[in-house]
Amino acid sequence: MSQARVLTDHEQKRILAVVSQAKHAARNRMAFILSYQAGMRVGEIAALTIGDVFEADSKTVRSQIRLSSEITKGGHARVVFVSDRLRREIERYRTTLADTVAHDRPLLMTQKRTAFSANTLCQLMGDLYDAAGLDGATSHSGRRWFITKLAHSGISAKVIMQLAGHKHLTTTQRYIEVNDDLMRAAVEVL
Repeated sequence: MSQARVLTDHEQKRILAVVSQAKHAARNRMAFILSYQAGMRVGEIAALTIGDVFEADSKTVRSQIRLSSEITKGGHARVVFVSDRLRREIERYRTTLADTVAHDRPLLMTQKRTAFSANTLCQLMGDLYDAAGLDGATSHSGRRWFITKLAHSGISAKVIMQLAGHKHLTTTQRYIEVNDDLMRAAVEVL
């Protein structure tokens, strides 16, 4: 089974443009942003509640999103750190919600006003990638982009492993995309 394709920055803009033109644009944008900016798995995104992302006032974005062991792969709780960019995106999404929102309400809801399953959100993301003409992109593409981008920015492999919620460095290494431009730049350092 081949890995999800890591999108270029241009392709990432293309998927967000397609998302902005589709039904439920704000919700769908939030799903993609959590994948790309937080490296979250589709099942983790689908399981998020308002209380996971917002403080008790349901308006202030948390600085960390704590993922319980029940919703993570491998059953190990982990923390997602919220960058300034991700915080702004979540605040933007919050403006599309009602003024008062129950803390236990799903962050992303289907058009039937229920929580997404991992499978349903995966299918939605796949349909949007297809609409954008991005062959090989899947709901895991954002997570691979996140890990690859960190690696290419010189972040320690151990830190990336922790952020991804991997138990083994070899798992993290399989996520990192390498291309000719990177290899050329690497040998130019010598």
